[in-house]
Amino acid sequence: MANTYTQIHIQVVFSVKNRECIIGKAWKDELYKYMTGIIRNHGHKVLAINGMPDHIHIFFGMRPVQSLSDLMKYVKGDSSEWINKKKFIQGKFSWQEGFGGFSYAKSQIPQVISYIERQEEHHRKKSFIEEYTRFLKAFDVEYDERYIFKPIEY
Repeated sequence: MANTYTQIHIQVVFSVKNRECIIGKAWKDELYKYMTGIIRNHGHKVLAINGMPDHIHIFFGMRPVQSLSDLMKYVKGDSSEWINKKKFIQGKFSWQEGFGGFSYAKSQIPQVISYIERQEEHHRKKSFIEEYTRFLKAFDVEYDERYIFKPIEY
């Protein structure tokens, strides 16, 4: 076949290291724009991005030009460096290791976008850990609870 044709829609979810609630309202939109730029620069299309002070959801159309793990390495690494350069927080910012990646059919796009846009509403009822483990179970992802989140370091 002469060309490559794909339709890949991925939602990634990842948290701030130690699940600290430090993504500030004053700069979260700027962070989302920065992350969107990283993803676009790698040839993918962001459909929705939102989160809470302790985690992020990004939903995007992915082109098969790189692995999801490589893309997330850039998104998390570059955005951490950017946050630290901007000095949005005292101390060093970093993301928790790993991420959840979930694929969707084209018919599910509107529902996923709506879900991501309504993060604040969802988290009035459910914690991030409850939400994340629900995703893992719904997508039938095998996991070991000991390794989902690193323990909080004091």
